[in-house]
Amino acid sequence: MVRKIAFGVLWLGFSFYAFVLAPPNQPDTFELIKDLSTGQWQGINPLVITLFNLMGIWPMIYSAVLFIDGRGQKLPAWLFAGASFGVGAFALLPYLTLRNANPQFPGTKNALIKLLDSRITGIILAIGTTILVAYGLLKGDWSNFIQQWQSDRFIHVMSLDFCLLCLLFPALLGDDMARRSWQTGLFWLFALVPLFGPLIYLCLRPPLPEETIKVVSKQQVGV
Repeated sequence: MVRKIAFGVLWLGFSFYAFVLAPPNQPDTFELIKDLSTGQWQGINPLVITLFNLMGIWPMIYSAVLFIDGRGQKLPAWLFAGASFGVGAFALLPYLTLRNANPQFPGTKNALIKLLDSRITGIILAIGTTILVAYGLLKGDWSNFIQQWQSDRFIHVMSLDFCLLCLLFPALLGDDMARRSWQTGLFWLFALVPLFGPLIYLCLRPPLPEETIKVVSKQQVGV
């Protein structure tokens, strides 16, 4: 219960800060979002481009855990995972507030969960992330980014959202490892290394075991 209250308070506090206390929106914010979304990146700081695209990578990382976790929840995990592509942690925090501990995976894997559970998915995400981060670090203008962070609500809140997504992943990590019966001393590597820790986890984690229910007919047992 304490854990749920903490996530709920964090959600309300982050929402209040983002919409009330953060720097104001700039007149060109909508235009910037449109250009970032459509790939018209000329004149945009590569650090902003990288951050915006990483905010698309994070929901895919979380989806690789969330859809599996949601199998044992009363909540529709797909709803929160889908919403996170648009609003990041604003969608995931309510899920973390309402979910219950779930160290098991009932039933069998459907096509979507097989895809999300695949190490190949983790490797593809890791490669894409590495390229994005390298591009931002090598080409980006940090002084310009800091100036935008201080004056532009979109950049400011997106940066905080990114940091929050880094911090929240361990809340789902323990149960996902338990579902795989994976006991390893690498937990803190996955939990504490920002962004790349979760990606390494997706690349290394064992496949999710399925609970197969066999129905034996009367004819099979000779009754």
